[in-house]
Amino acid sequence: MDGRLLIFSGNANPALAREIAANLRMTLGRAMVGEFKNGETRIKIHDNVRGCDVFVIQPTCTPVDHNLMELLLMIDAVRRASARRVTAVIPYYGYAKQEKKTAGREPISAKLVANLIRTAGADRVLTMDLHAPAIEGFFDIPVDHLQAAPLLSDYIHGLNLQNPVVVSPDAGGVGRANRFRERIGAGLAIIAKQRPEPDTAEVIEMVGEVEGKTAIIVDDMISTGGTLIEAAQALVERGARKVYACATHGIFAANALELIARSDLIETIVTNTIPQSAAAATARVRAISVAPLFAEAIMRIHKDLSLSALFS
Repeated sequence: MDGRLLIFSGNANPALAREIAANLRMTLGRAMVGEFKNGETRIKIHDNVRGCDVFVIQPTCTPVDHNLMELLLMIDAVRRASARRVTAVIPYYGYAKQEKKTAGREPISAKLVANLIRTAGADRVLTMDLHAPAIEGFFDIPVDHLQAAPLLSDYIHGLNLQNPVVVSPDAGGVGRANRFRERIGAGLAIIAKQRPEPDTAEVIEMVGEVEGKTAIIVDDMISTGGTLIEAAQALVERGARKVYACATHGIFAANALELIARSDLIETIVTNTIPQSAAAATARVRAISVAPLFAEAIMRIHKDLSLSALFS
């Protein structure tokens, strides 16, 4: 790829962006990302990006709408400044829960956001662990879909847990849990649940043996913590000795951290795709950095090299 490599960041997770840049032995590009007095997002790129290979790092986490607008305007700004190629680096892709219609008169929000990112001027997207794999197909531009499982499983493997069993908190996550199980050499259990309303979950039944074992609940994200806490309680009731949890994206909405702190979980492992508050440590939450993985992916994209090795 011709052109200099430049990396810019919005305000969603500047610490991760700086760490990615440090791994590349670079500094972040200079940009003013703020607000006008009327509350509208204001963007001004201070570096010359003409002919450059530009990467804009911005997860669309809380406040979701604001961070999404920052991302769109930064992409538009560098595109209008004649960047040769623009890659939207979205460690956490928001609006992913509505990737299909489950009832009448509902939007497909994940598809709309994909359209907005493309319309803003992105040439490709680099992201991690989409809530639904089908979202990748919503984009009409290349999408590089990284996985956090190797990082999380390496951490779990390093704990040397006795008699581990990987648990999927719902039927939809069985594939993810099974791949995780293969990485650490553990058994598999599956929890069947129902959702009487959004962001609430009730455990119905469990498949698999957990009595006397160390359970590791594996999911892609933790939002309100309802699913996680219900699953942990069900595992303890069925005889699990200890319960850990792993998830790529630690959203921790509302009072999730307080609930997790009072739960049966020994430790909750997430990544830093979303910035974690100081309260996370009191809830026994550990954040694993994805910066080296994103830095390697960015360099490979810049040099037009294969990313296949990063997906294994």
